[in-house]
Amino acid sequence: MTKTLKLRFNRKHLCIPYAAFLILFVICPLLVVIYYAFTNGTGSFTFDNLVNFFTNTNTLGTLLYSIAIAVVTTVVCLVIAYPVAYILARSKFKRKYVLLMLFVLPMWINFTLRITALKEILSAIETNLSLYPFLNTVIGMTYDFLPFMILPLYTSLSKLDKSLTEAAEDLGANGFTVFMRVILPLSVPGIISGVTMVLLPSMTNYVVLDMLYNSTYIMGSLIGSYFAAYDWHGGSMISLILLIIIFIITLVSNRFNDDETSGRTIL
Repeated sequence: MTKTLKLRFNRKHLCIPYAAFLILFVICPLLVVIYYAFTNGTGSFTFDNLVNFFTNTNTLGTLLYSIAIAVVTTVVCLVIAYPVAYILARSKFKRKYVLLMLFVLPMWINFTLRITALKEILSAIETNLSLYPFLNTVIGMTYDFLPFMILPLYTSLSKLDKSLTEAAEDLGANGFTVFMRVILPLSVPGIISGVTMVLLPSMTNYVVLDMLYNSTYIMGSLIGSYFAAYDWHGGSMISLILLIIIFIITLVSNRFNDDETSGRTIL
């Protein structure tokens, strides 16, 4: 009995560092953001910052542009990553982990150097990068986040039970039917994880746009411009709204992932 109580006591004490970390670096900064978001320069409570966000065409346009870039980047990454992950997971290469490492290897290089190199490549293709800002931004985002889509897809596909596909083939299903009715449904958790890991960061990643065009037309850069202009109240409100959007997307994706895991059936 004494040993059990002592074990519980020790486990509770192990939570103290994590609780202190969450309070100091998560809860307290969030409270500061909320305070500035709903106050004005005199410290009075106000909803003006919230109203200004939804009435300002610049902030709404930036939000829609950021969402468009994030969605297109996610789709492009998924289209490229799924065949790559599928081939690597289903192949019989003895050193397929080496091939997988080749896709992850660029992540070990400094991000600024990678984007600078990509900028030089794009500049060699076209004389004026500003002619295709949306396309080049998607290319930069895809180059940056593609490994985050490949890894969860590869993990999900490599864990598939091969006996399921063999059973489907024995029942007369062709390759397309096996993929659509067996492999694709079972890889949904990997797809959701990859989409979440690409969609959310690409909405706020402003480094690509800043380095390619020196532009603030994305949410991360817009927030930075507000704080650079010492408008902490407007910047905090935009940060809070973006945080809520990200929270909703994460909540929906996790709920969908839980439903797929608990109620998955192979038709």
